[in-house]
Amino acid sequence: MRPSHQVCMESFWRLLTPTVVWLAAFSLSGCVSTSPTVCHSSGIFGQPCSGEMYGGAGQNDAPCELRKVSLPEYVVEPPDVLLIETVNNIRPATAPVHVGEALLVQVNRTIPLSQTEESVAAQFKTINGMYTIGADGYLNLGPEYGKVLVADLSMEVIQQRVDSHLRQVLTNPQVLVTLPVPQNKQFVAGPHLVRPDGTVGLGVYGGVYVSGLTLQQARTQIEQHLSQYIYRPEVSIDVLAYNSKVYYVITDGGGAGEQVYRIPATGNETVLDAIAGINGLPTVASKGSIWLARPSPNQCGPDQVLTVDWDAIAQGAQAGTNYQVLPGDRIYVKALPLVTFDTKFARLTAPIERLLGLTILGNGTVQSLQGQNLNQNN
Repeated sequence: MRPSHQVCMESFWRLLTPTVVWLAAFSLSGCVSTSPTVCHSSGIFGQPCSGEMYGGAGQNDAPCELRKVSLPEYVVEPPDVLLIETVNNIRPATAPVHVGEALLVQVNRTIPLSQTEESVAAQFKTINGMYTIGADGYLNLGPEYGKVLVADLSMEVIQQRVDSHLRQVLTNPQVLVTLPVPQNKQFVAGPHLVRPDGTVGLGVYGGVYVSGLTLQQARTQIEQHLSQYIYRPEVSIDVLAYNSKVYYVITDGGGAGEQVYRIPATGNETVLDAIAGINGLPTVASKGSIWLARPSPNQCGPDQVLTVDWDAIAQGAQAGTNYQVLPGDRIYVKALPLVTFDTKFARLTAPIERLLGLTILGNGTVQSLQGQNLNQNN
């Protein structure tokens, strides 16, 4: 009678042999990618790309290292950082004057002064100087003339109110009220983050929706909004951080997952720059299975997939397949077929190895106990 461990080994190899043959055939037939550029879309997956399929630009016409193209006008999106600066900060004539601001009030034909008038009394009868709007909203003109409510009113209305109030005390006075410092309290300058809702905050002036706009359109929108608070605002706007336009480098882990790298796009990167951005190819990478996938602007159109000849780029300095990377592109680096096969095979056989190990361990333990019993009987 054969030992139990020999029976287990024979059963294991009967189960394992067809599995190994099937996995080897599957991996060798599907892991090597040497086909030309392929279009991926509904109904035409796997068909070679042609110029007509993606706007008349074939693989040979795609922008590359020595034939780069300029990107279209930049469109602002979250979370870009904009540099916004206003040329002037003068408030409009209709802007209200708030509590705590100082007004220059000058009045002619005030109460006459006598020769024996004390200096303090003379000052109370004279209106010619700076007067601050108090916390109660009133402009205090002194004990001789009283107070006038002027807070949150325009300069024109304040002038009328002060003039009407003084006419109750004086005869035909000449009144002049001016704002010596017409600057707004907050100056718009510096970096401004485009928030998730598509708006950019301007401090006390509120927010402006700029998502989906070009820089010129965003400038016009901001100037129109600030015109409510600033006299004829002139705005300078530029992009300080290009955070919304990115491309992706995806590396295959050979059956052990995929690594995705999100890299900001500046419009000048190539495939070589993108690989350098992730510190080179992974150790399991297949140099013959690298491609650039570019989404179609038309949702129903096919994607553009451009194969990359890594050895020609890195070893021969050939720029033909060193394509220019555009925002939204995906660069995929596939793993070596044998590494993928090894990982999948290890995952498949791991439970069998554990089961076989437990069987052998149990069989050895039983034989050891039986041997000890025979020795004791002898």
